[in-house]
Amino acid sequence: MTRWLAVATDAASPDTWLFAKLIAARDARGELALLGLAQPVWRALLKRHFAHMSDAIPARLPAIETAEHTAFVQTLHALLLTHASAAVHADDAQCLASIIAHACLRPDHLWRDLGLAGREEVTWMLTRYFPTLVALNVANLRWKKFLAQQRALSLGLQPGPAPGCPGCEDYGYCFPEHH
Repeated sequence: MTRWLAVATDAASPDTWLFAKLIAARDARGELALLGLAQPVWRALLKRHFAHMSDAIPARLPAIETAEHTAFVQTLHALLLTHASAAVHADDAQCLASIIAHACLRPDHLWRDLGLAGREEVTWMLTRYFPTLVALNVANLRWKKFLAQQRALSLGLQPGPAPGCPGCEDYGYCFPEHH
């Protein structure tokens, strides 16, 4: 994360800090493609938050294969944006919606999939970017389960696990009926 903050446009910005953390988590594993950002979106994000970047930071991301889950990613992305806060940059909300939707394809807790320190950081991020959605989590569900549930309900579907849920260690806890 230090490497990303070193090239930050404004390292004191909470949004820049968040993106530095999200990007650094994938970068450390050589998995920048897992952010799920299209080339123009990635370049615009870098320009907004990491204007002092060097050639060491890839201007292009490798493509990620998500065809099997395209509908899930697109509909969760759209749902998140309907709850986007007017207080954050609209393009940042777009980026974050993509990063979150793609993280839901991976088999772990959402906070780990995102490279955050814990559930509290996910709650902070979602509250900052998608506050009206957070307000709907009255049952205090785990975030990945909640997001998958809200996506299904918004489409008139029966709630079920996100694509990555079955591989998680707590799948039986979250979805005892599927176990």
